[in-house]
Amino acid sequence: MQNQKNLKILVECAVMVALATVLSIFKIYEAPLGGSVTLFSMVPLIIIGLRHGPFWGLSTAFVYSFTHFLFDASKLSGWGVAGAKNMLLCIFLDYIIAFTVLGLTGFFKPLAIKTKSRGKKIIFTSIATLFVCILRYISHVVVGIIVWYAITKAGNWNEYVHTVGAWMYSIVYNLQYMLPESIITLVAAPAVVTVLSVINKQKET
Repeated sequence: MQNQKNLKILVECAVMVALATVLSIFKIYEAPLGGSVTLFSMVPLIIIGLRHGPFWGLSTAFVYSFTHFLFDASKLSGWGVAGAKNMLLCIFLDYIIAFTVLGLTGFFKPLAIKTKSRGKKIIFTSIATLFVCILRYISHVVVGIIVWYAITKAGNWNEYVHTVGAWMYSIVYNLQYMLPESIITLVAAPAVVTVLSVINKQKET
């Protein structure tokens, strides 16, 4: 019985990875040196975390991070200038860590699922979403400071990099896509609550 349940969850996780990948293709805005605003691509991963907890949430987000990296691999030809060490840091922080943290919504499962108040469900879901969005943003900012600032400055890839330090550059650059991406994801919170409520009702019947 437990094996059957795990198999169902595994299939659901695979479907959500596929859905998140498809949604990530629809870019509303793409920053010139990497990073984009997508059409709710983080939502499927957030749903898995809230439905099944941190283990399945983190596992699913981890798999998605690799999938997302592979889809972006065609754009990595210019990364050679970063060197092997920096390239590994970029893969680790810009992909693996940045997207795996989305599964941390799983720790909010008891709050978002068990409370009976729809208003509270939306609040807890929004807090969980904001929390993981901030963590993802921090990961991008850190790799921007450690790696991309110096490379962008040396390559004269834009003018703004010459006017500020590494911290400010990375904070502002990553904010230009992560802020709208986070807002779009937060807007979906009521829909996420509705989806979770419908699924839970189906389980009870």
